[in-house]
Amino acid sequence: MPFNTSVKAALAAAAAMSALLIPAAGSASAASSASGETVTAAADSFDAKCRSHSRNYVLKKYHRGPQFFTLRCGTSTWGWKHIKARHGWNSTMDRKINAAIWSGDPNGRGGYSTYLNQCPRVEKFRTIIGTPAGTNDLLTAYKVNQPAVASAAAPC
Repeated sequence: MPFNTSVKAALAAAAAMSALLIPAAGSASAASSASGETVTAAADSFDAKCRSHSRNYVLKKYHRGPQFFTLRCGTSTWGWKHIKARHGWNSTMDRKINAAIWSGDPNGRGGYSTYLNQCPRVEKFRTIIGTPAGTNDLLTAYKVNQPAVASAAAPC
């Protein structure tokens, strides 16, 4: 019986801890944006940083081997402010940008894209690199659903 009591106590403690890790509906990390997308802590943090820094402020670096590309606060036409306003910003967008830059294929638009694993190849996510602030800065990133350009597509 003492074993069962200690197991029950451990399970109760684990359940209580997991409840603390899941954001409550009214918390800032579970808040929704006007578009209905979940706002992440990083979005709130980036928003605060961009309010107090210039458009050239570096929010994040994405790596591709030894090379890196920067995400700057930007404006309504490029950078984080543009991506947030036009395409939405959340942890999924951040992961897709990271995946496209880290392991995606060059897309002929100065950036990198990820593709569905099918023939013909269908581009599913695109980044474009190069801004008024720098040639290695993220201009934009967005979801795409179209066949790859014939010249960039590898034969099946």
